[in-house]
Amino acid sequence: MSLKTAARQARDNAHAPYSGFAVGAAILTDKGNVYAGCNVENVAYPEGTCAEAGAIAAMVAAGERVIAEAYVIAESPKPVPPCGGCRQKLAEFAAGDVPVTMATISGLAETVTVADLLPGAFTADHMETP
Repeated sequence: MSLKTAARQARDNAHAPYSGFAVGAAILTDKGNVYAGCNVENVAYPEGTCAEAGAIAAMVAAGERVIAEAYVIAESPKPVPPCGGCRQKLAEFAAGDVPVTMATISGLAETVTVADLLPGAFTADHMETP
């Protein structure tokens, strides 16, 4: 299944009764597997989960740790980028040159890299002790 298809199908299952803004995400791992997620809102707004976080959680639950590509889709006039927290989550499992496609339901798409989304990312290298 393509990332686009997986992200669209996940978006169809989003739980967004408060904002009405359904988002789907799909990631491809270095092993060739695709994992998808959708946003899941909660009436206690900060307790919701982003689509990208859901896809990453599914990947980790399956025992994988390396993102090779990501795709995010929403119904919007222009492609929607991952939020700041999801940019950091992507950077945890993806190299800076990993492509991230941001797309709309109507067919607009823009592809950037993880480094484009989060220049100067905080990484495990910052945690090393001298």
